Amino acid sequence: MQGSRPCKSCGKRTIIHDDETSSLVCSSCGIVQEFDDLQHHFGGLTGPTGTFVRTGTAGSGSTYSYKETKIYKAKGTIEHLTALLNLSPSKMDEVRAMVEIITEGEYGQGDWFPVFVGACTYVVMRKDNKSLPLVEVAEKVCCDVYEIGKMVSRVVEFLELKLPEFDIVKTFEKAVQVCFDAVSIEKGKIERMLKQGIFLVQCLVKWFLTTGRRPLPAVVSVLVFVAQLNDIDVQIEDLAKELNVAVATSRLRYKELLESLVKVAQALPWGKNITVKNIVKNAPFVIQYMELKSLSKNGVKKKPLERVELHLDDLISDCLMKGVLYGRDSYGTANDSQYFEIEGRSSSPRLSSDDLDKLKISHEGLSMINSELLTEISNAKAVEESGNNNKRKRGSEFDLSEYGEWWKGKSPLCKKLLLKQIMEKDVGLDAMPPSFINGCLANQRRREKIKAAKLRIKGIMSPPNAGSGDRDIVCVSECTSIGKKRRKKGLKIDTDWEDFIVETLLLHQVKEEEIEKGHYSTLLDLHVFNSSIK
Repeated sequence: MQGSRPCKSCGKRTIIHDDETSSLVCSSCGIVQEFDDLQHHFGGLTGPTGTFVRTGTAGSGSTYSYKETKIYKAKGTIEHLTALLNLSPSKMDEVRAMVEIITEGEYGQGDWFPVFVGACTYVVMRKDNKSLPLVEVAEKVCCDVYEIGKMVSRVVEFLELKLPEFDIVKTFEKAVQVCFDAVSIEKGKIERMLKQGIFLVQCLVKWFLTTGRRPLPAVVSVLVFVAQLNDIDVQIEDLAKELNVAVATSRLRYKELLESLVKVAQALPWGKNITVKNIVKNAPFVIQYMELKSLSKNGVKKKPLERVELHLDDLISDCLMKGVLYGRDSYGTANDSQYFEIEGRSSSPRLSSDDLDKLKISHEGLSMINSELLTEISNAKAVEESGNNNKRKRGSEFDLSEYGEWWKGKSPLCKKLLLKQIMEKDVGLDAMPPSFINGCLANQRRREKIKAAKLRIKGIMSPPNAGSGDRDIVCVSECTSIGKKRRKKGLKIDTDWEDFIVETLLLHQVKEEEIEKGHYSTLLDLHVFNSSIK
């Protein structure tokens, strides 16, 4: 074979065959010629036999088939994902067993398999009433939450399972551990926040603010509110990011929580002055009222608010005690609380509504006292923050949450209850589901549009006399013709796209009951666009 072709390195035709390596080598420069190991075997059926190469070998002495390799990699994926989700070894075995049952021992590989493992992990945790948000699973698997939700539905349908209801209380407990684990907070304050949060979460369940909605935004809203009650500075954006929740949805749930507490506060004597802006300052009184209401037994005649005992002696003593001084001179006067002290305080009776009647303190007076107290507190905070160091004794800041230990934690709603038990409790507000209220308002709005459309149609079909001067009924043609003039003058047009659709459906003799439901696209397809096909 010498001189058959030039060398790729030196260009000389000095290529020879090496019998030991079965390769072509240049005798001049010693370079092995690449990609030219093809050996031509001459002969008939009994000629020399070629070399057979076995695929799938993994080192010397071991041989794995395709199925064994696939199962090995699938088990590695299961262990990796379950470790990311902090599952125990027993739960990991349950996930592996579920995967094996569904795939009939074949396991799988590809982009779908991690999603499938995440769905099985979620189902295993839900079966055991453990808290594992689907958003967290989707984040670890690196897929969309809707994609893994579809996979969960397929797994549940295949295994014919009936998962228990989502436990929002355990989700809140886990959220407290996740968000405040690295923060140096007293253990007693954490337990206090847990009880207050569980109380408010179950109140949200009673007010239907979690029905048909994602639970995590509601958990974030309660977590922010409870943190503010306990003087912990947190931002709703940080907690939403920590729990992988949409910030806009969390803000909406927080707003709904404040609005519900404002509705409960209307039963207090100064409830007219409580709004969304100052509900956090009045929250101790509102939550204490809710706690007292939840302690009332079913079937017992409920006492009105005026019969609830007010601890006025504690309030006056705490406001005038020696440690709470607002701008009093250093040489000041004696402790004024001595004039309001009652001997034998532990055995002294509390002031009830009859005693209040003797004192002749009206609801307006209590409201004024509360407003002045809040104003003094805000002024004291402003003076302290401004750093005005004068020669006055300044005690500790007066905190409403410290008054009389307003949080007792004795309500049954501080512990996890069944849905039936939650609905039987009274917390001062019986709200309707927001979707039901919005649906009723939408139906009412559509009824008004139907009435207005009928008046416009009647005005077009039988216009009023030209000399009567009655121009109360506005025609559609008039609104469209003078639209530009009205825009220039800043006037608002009376009709919109929905009014035109309602008029069209009425002209095609569609029933008003069907129009009130609001399925405009379906009604247009049935009665307008397909009216000629019958």
